[in-house]
Amino acid sequence: MKKKLNTIFFLFAFGLSIMLAQSAQQDSLLGSARVVFQTNYGDIEFGFYPSVAPQTVEHIYKLVRLGCYNTNHFFRVDKGFVAQVADVSGGRTAPMNEEQREEAVKTIKGEFSDVKHVRGILSMGRYSDPNSAQSSFSMLLGDAPHLDHEYAIFGKVTKGDETLKKLEELPTRREGIFVMPTERITILSTYYYDTEMETCQQDKSVLKRRLAASAVEIERQRMRCFP
Repeated sequence: MKKKLNTIFFLFAFGLSIMLAQSAQQDSLLGSARVVFQTNYGDIEFGFYPSVAPQTVEHIYKLVRLGCYNTNHFFRVDKGFVAQVADVSGGRTAPMNEEQREEAVKTIKGEFSDVKHVRGILSMGRYSDPNSAQSSFSMLLGDAPHLDHEYAIFGKVTKGDETLKKLEELPTRREGIFVMPTERITILSTYYYDTEMETCQQDKSVLKRRLAASAVEIERQRMRCFP
């Protein structure tokens, strides 16, 4: 019995050491830029892996800076697997301007790496063509080794795991291969900052309030002009 317990403890410790090593490796890849999605269930912050997928990072970060993810949503929440953000071209409720539309329809070459698909990883969505990724991406809700080398990893959730857990508990329905929430999970607004340049919490709080107010105004204009 004692030998069996020792074996179990060893396997647990070994597994934990692997998880810690993976987490440390992921953190070492992070750049200084951070993005925050303010959803109707809480905030989710993530960072980028510029050395792993430079073209993908540049594209997604530009979409964020242009405000393309404002009023978009998570169209898929598959507990223990992924929470997937919709393509902004069809997922937003607010109309896009010309610059946003031009960036949104660009396709990005698949940048596949040896980084593993584990909880918290950001991975691009795509069609069967490996170079068909546009603006949809997934936040991993669990380990998914079958996605390794098949989908481009470009970042990691840095804060907001409690929000992801809330999303996992929402009611869902199945449509084909997709498990989808029965209610809309809206990205109300987004903002970004640099961890090496912006450390003042008060300034971040003000910026969040301004962007949240901007999102409300965008929706008000949409309702007025596009009923």
